[in-house]
Amino acid sequence: MRFTRRQLTAAVAILGTPLLHRPLRAQSGDEAGVNQAVEELRQAMLKADKAKLEELLSDKLSYGHSGGVIENKAQFIDVVAGKKTTYKAITVTEPSTSVVGDNAIVRHKLVVEFETDGKPGTSQIGALQVWHKEGGRWKLLARQAFRLAA
Repeated sequence: MRFTRRQLTAAVAILGTPLLHRPLRAQSGDEAGVNQAVEELRQAMLKADKAKLEELLSDKLSYGHSGGVIENKAQFIDVVAGKKTTYKAITVTEPSTSVVGDNAIVRHKLVVEFETDGKPGTSQIGALQVWHKEGGRWKLLARQAFRLAA
């Protein structure tokens, strides 16, 4: 369907903003809070920030890597803050967030540049995260990464 300039101008006048610049949907407060927590976790991993990791991770954390290794909160923090693995860059694409009560499901793809035992590496993976609201704050309860199909 094609629109004339006059029809588009009328739509802008009626709706108040151009149709092409309207967001698809606004984020809820909880959704925005979860997305902020996801970004804070990304930054904490890049900075190896132990205090921030402690704050963002649930005591019941189950952190699954794409290679099959599963870590609890203490193990994950030890690897990141102890710089056994140093994260050089973490690029997130195709994020989606869904909040259900005090729980949130986050999915995204990642390109991760890291160094483990002095050896650089790059990984392209998908990830599923489950966040839970504890004491008014979003905390990562579970994460499972998986290899993407070639």
